[in-house]
Amino acid sequence: MPLYEYGCHACGRRFEQLQALGAGSEGVRCPECGAETVERQLSTFAAMAGAGAKSAEPAGCGAPSCCMGACGGPAFN
Repeated sequence: MPLYEYGCHACGRRFEQLQALGAGSEGVRCPECGAETVERQLSTFAAMAGAGAKSAEPAGCGAPSCCMGACGGPAFN
């Protein structure tokens, strides 16, 4: 189940809610004030994924048996 981020119109709090894939905001209440006037937000991760994302090309340590970062070395460039 995906984790969705919501913002409350009543108190301004942002919170996360675990929901079924594709579920709407019906029945979601703010944990701070209990209001149902919430709106799903674009998560920070999703908003930043395309802007300045690092290369997915593995770097590793260069050893013949390198596991692309499992040794504690950098996994990505």
